[in-house]
Amino acid sequence: MIKFLETISETPLKVIDTSIPLKQYTLISISSENEELESFDVSSSSEWESYLNNFLQQRNAKVAFGGYIEKRDIYKRSSYFNSSTVEERNIHLGIDLWCDEGTPVLSVLDGEIHSFKNNLNHGDYGPTIIVKHSIDNNVFYSLYGHLSTSSIENIRVGQQVKQGEIIGSLGSSNVNGDYAPHLHFQLILDIQNYSGDYPGVTSEKNLDFFKQNCPNPNLLLKLPNEI
Repeated sequence: MIKFLETISETPLKVIDTSIPLKQYTLISISSENEELESFDVSSSSEWESYLNNFLQQRNAKVAFGGYIEKRDIYKRSSYFNSSTVEERNIHLGIDLWCDEGTPVLSVLDGEIHSFKNNLNHGDYGPTIIVKHSIDNNVFYSLYGHLSTSSIENIRVGQQVKQGEIIGSLGSSNVNGDYAPHLHFQLILDIQNYSGDYPGVTSEKNLDFFKQNCPNPNLLLKLPNEI
């Protein structure tokens, strides 16, 4: 399946505003090894937003991206990821695209709405859409998290969507799980029994399974320098 995903498109596929050229994208690390993140309170969405705005301005960019299989400390602020009764989840399974609230979000390929939900846990996705794709008898799913509440108000399960069609917009920290505005974009091969939700962060113990089931979204996005 990984080889198939890689060959779907020779050119980069967009999941946010097509008017933003790739030259205005810049790679960012928010891993636990990034010492820059020690300069502010990572539990504060407003301080994150200030940090990201400065980061983008310094690089003359509009989108900061990255994060696949990145180990992060930000999840320590939430018991949803960091409970004394289960193994800590801190390894990120998608690619994040950090940009302005209200930025249009696009379906990466033709498909249909599989499910949607407002995931309300602290640090969770907030409003989320999952799209099912069937191409050459291959079925897989794309997940779009941290959307605006209006993104899930007028859609229905089974609704057809086209590649590049606007399916939502980015939400504010008030609705998106308490993050600076960004899109969490993730690929899923086996959706299992999930609806409107799927783990976007895993523990070290379960990493091997999720790396297989959630391949690198950059197979489709083809963003420069993404590992």
